[in-house]
Amino acid sequence: MSASQKKRSRYQQVGMGKYKVPILLLCVFFNLCTILELKVDARTYSPLEREIEAKLKLLNKPAVKSIRSEDGDIIDCVSIYNQPSLDHPALKNHSIRMVPDFLLESQSSSTGVTSNSSSDVFQTWTKSGSCPEETVPIRRIRKEDLLRAVSLDRFGQKPLELFVNSTYNTNLNFHNLDGFVNLKNRADALLMAYAFNFIGAQANINVWNPKVEKPEDFTTAQMWLKATNGDNLESVEAGWTVNPKLYGDHKTRFFVYWTKDTYKSTGCFDLTCKGFVQTNKDVALGAILAPISIPFGQQYEINVGIFQDNNQNWWLKIKNNIPVGYWPAELFGNLKHSATTVQWGGQVFSYAVKTKPPHTGTQMGSGEEAYNKYKHACYMGAVRIKDYSQALKYPQFVTTHAGEPECYSALNIAPYGKDPVFFFGGAGRQPRYCP
Repeated sequence: MSASQKKRSRYQQVGMGKYKVPILLLCVFFNLCTILELKVDARTYSPLEREIEAKLKLLNKPAVKSIRSEDGDIIDCVSIYNQPSLDHPALKNHSIRMVPDFLLESQSSSTGVTSNSSSDVFQTWTKSGSCPEETVPIRRIRKEDLLRAVSLDRFGQKPLELFVNSTYNTNLNFHNLDGFVNLKNRADALLMAYAFNFIGAQANINVWNPKVEKPEDFTTAQMWLKATNGDNLESVEAGWTVNPKLYGDHKTRFFVYWTKDTYKSTGCFDLTCKGFVQTNKDVALGAILAPISIPFGQQYEINVGIFQDNNQNWWLKIKNNIPVGYWPAELFGNLKHSATTVQWGGQVFSYAVKTKPPHTGTQMGSGEEAYNKYKHACYMGAVRIKDYSQALKYPQFVTTHAGEPECYSALNIAPYGKDPVFFFGGAGRQPRYCP
């Protein structure tokens, strides 16, 4: 064989024209491609990725329609009969109740502070569209939301933490008879009504956008209805929060929460677990609120109420008589019958509260102390309770509590037995008072 023939035998003609590629190099190229493809597949379908995809599938039900809000959220309009809560084992045979069997009329929509306040607060996603009938708007959970969580199992839940002795009753480690729970990593400033059987409560909550300093911190302005059950506390809650770890930003958002066992393993924010049954097509839990109050300027409020119906379900309402949905009675023990404590106020979660300095700089309410009052401090107005008398009225016996009064304060300026006007909040860390 000639030298030129030997040379031709070492090559394979590929395609058309003059381009020739050594067979050995071609094989190496294809092998490299296969290896890279396998690496990509291994990365995409790792155990963690598979868990995340499975979790997203559970949380994000198929949408009839999706709305991209100008604030960055995606709101999925999901069939009311396909919402996540109906997957709860206790709700296997549950029939959705579309409207509560009561329609309370508020005795007064006034805050008790000023007639210049406004309850004209809305969710920004509604400017971009609306959901059809027989659907409910659900804020879409994304992969990055799950990656911020401590674990997939606890996504949407408040952090698990230790209890410390209550300042109300130091003989009890977990709670006292009033349903007060003193948690190590939470500082609160509260107005409390207790020692009665409550079947409802409401308030106009002043809306602000406080600063959250640390990635794990969050701050709330809310109301709680609580009942004890053995060594556990049961609670249904609603209000607004700034929670960057859960939502991925520092915006003020409307939220709900529930627990049956003092936040240990049951309950969650919004619809991030099975539990709360939504019925309203115009309100998205976890969505951004606007506009926000400003110092010296216009003050904005959102009216929030939680009331029990004749079937022992706890209904969430806004703007006095607009039902959003309910926590079914099947979720609870003693709270199924009534609440023994109602609390209104603010709470800051941080690993840097109730500990040695430096204290967190996460703010509560407006970030101003309670004594600064209207147009500066955050407030709760039109505070109301409902008991077995079926009347919607202000609570006759109330008390205030501030877990860290040097950091966050509470002030009720109403005389004893009169309609409470409650201010609360604070800046957190301050060199002189809260180092």
